[in-house]
Amino acid sequence: MSHAIDQRIVSITQIPGVFAAHATNSEGGTGCTVIICPKGATGGVDVRGGAPATRETDLLRPEETVQQLHAVVLSGGSAYGLAASCGVAEELERHGIGLDVGVGVVPIVTSACLFDLPCGDPHARPTAADGAEATRAALESPEVPLARGNVGAGTGATVGKLGGPSLAMKSGLGEDVESAGQLVCGAIAAVNAAGDVVDPDTGEQIAGMRSPQGGLASTTEALLALTSNPTGFDRTNTTISCIVTNARLTKPQATKVAQMAADAYAHAIRPTHTTNDGDTVFVMATGEVDALVDVVGVLATRALERAIADAARSATGAYGLPAARDL
Repeated sequence: MSHAIDQRIVSITQIPGVFAAHATNSEGGTGCTVIICPKGATGGVDVRGGAPATRETDLLRPEETVQQLHAVVLSGGSAYGLAASCGVAEELERHGIGLDVGVGVVPIVTSACLFDLPCGDPHARPTAADGAEATRAALESPEVPLARGNVGAGTGATVGKLGGPSLAMKSGLGEDVESAGQLVCGAIAAVNAAGDVVDPDTGEQIAGMRSPQGGLASTTEALLALTSNPTGFDRTNTTISCIVTNARLTKPQATKVAQMAADAYAHAIRPTHTTNDGDTVFVMATGEVDALVDVVGVLATRALERAIADAARSATGAYGLPAARDL
């Protein structure tokens, strides 16, 4: 029996069985975002970037035996931010949420991190305590819409970094929810891309590399003019995302949806999936509604495109960098 869906749904927290919240360190310029399905969701993942920082992505491969995913953690702090997922797992265990292994439960928690160390304090990273804090906030505040912008994993996110930090712009965390009948697909994206963010419907640039003369410049055109990699550009960029849907999917189907949704990066970020990005897309499917995989994939792609654009539009200027709204 599927739950009736309110067509006015605006946040993934309003999807039955889904909880989410942030832990934000504004002074430090970092944070984490946790998405939880206490009853377990079918998980999938697609990793296309050249420098990912991840946890338990192998467990989501279709041939692996674990079928349920309990939480996805999107985090700042580069590889140090993986510590936040340990706090999420420990807090879920305290709530009795996880895979029953006879002598207790083991929460299945996967994670991806972005590089935000240049913002705020480079020694401030999301910790296990931050992960536990976000988990408690999620479970204690059901159906509260997620904040967007300079929060959680998007706190220290930036875009358009090919020309160096002086020409970059502030980005953040965005969200969008799309529906088709009873099928719902929501997307959360923390956008820390090397490239520029564009409106997926019009192609208009929203944020990205700025011109030394003022206004926006094209990262793609600037990249085509290079003969060597610019200093400080290597492996410091990543867009990390999570698709949440009420569709009933198998693990192979969830993996295919993640692969399809990754096209949203190409629609809303230019260029994308570079050797200097660690792009990752997770999928969590709660299994409430029967739907064609291709329909889920198309709807998820649309939601992720708009979540990426929302991340740029919702950000506010910080750490010496302007945001789209400042232009």
